[in-house]
Amino acid sequence: MSEKWSESDIPDQTGRVVVVTGANTGLGFETARILAERGASVVMAVRDVVKGNRAAARIEGDTTVQDLDLSSLASVRAAADTLHANLPKIDLLINNAGVVYPPKQITQDGFELQFGTNHLGHFALTGLLLDLLLPVPGSRVVTLGSSSGHPSKIKIRFDDLQWDREYNRSAAYGQSKLANLMFAYALQRRLEPHGTTISVAAHPGVARTEAMRNATTATRMIFNTVAPLISQPPAMGVLPTLRAATDPGVVGGQYYGPDGMGQFRGHPHVVNSGAQSYDIADQDRLWAVSEELTKVKFPL
Repeated sequence: MSEKWSESDIPDQTGRVVVVTGANTGLGFETARILAERGASVVMAVRDVVKGNRAAARIEGDTTVQDLDLSSLASVRAAADTLHANLPKIDLLINNAGVVYPPKQITQDGFELQFGTNHLGHFALTGLLLDLLLPVPGSRVVTLGSSSGHPSKIKIRFDDLQWDREYNRSAAYGQSKLANLMFAYALQRRLEPHGTTISVAAHPGVARTEAMRNATTATRMIFNTVAPLISQPPAMGVLPTLRAATDPGVVGGQYYGPDGMGQFRGHPHVVNSGAQSYDIADQDRLWAVSEELTKVKFPL
């Protein structure tokens, strides 16, 4: 394997069943496309089935499209039921989908949109699908974090998780991505006694995608000014996810990101997240709150 891990290092994926959330666009699409081209059977779990079918038509390989709105727990449960009916197993679940910097919105279940979609939706989906992963040797859950969840000023606002008192869209996004990381680490601790499935995290650095479309005009202007200096194309941004998903040397609990300065761009390697993401007491508190809010108990 090359020192600078790249798409050419991905092993043959024939026989693997993969579920990718948010697979109709951006990094999710690239993830689904590359894994399907390597031989995997890929389920593209998307909120807009029409767009999902258009995306699937652009992929050479075995793909199916699954309706999934992560902002609705009813949709998450319905998708899980369908996948149980259609799939004998899952080798790889990639929690990729997410909303970035929207104005204040509330999900159907009463959650702040970014926390409800990025964290709670994926928490519930993983818990409902885990029984399809646990019997499968080498199975993995890969959860997408973000460098936005690293700064020490980002915390889990346990006293105001839904941002009822005030709303800062960038801070709320940071909280949701910190929650993703804490979930990935807490899940690995719970999986270790089972010895088959592992939980891994990854982040793309600064990738040039449509993710900033919901940001304020001022934020987009700043990003568009700085992005050419620090960002990388989707083909590079997707590599940390693909390495976490396919590299035989990956160990549960690891976090993959770009190897360049600031983890903005570069080839994927093991990185560290912010100190707050490793706080086991906060991980377990978040886990308990997430179980309470989603009414999903993991089969562990």
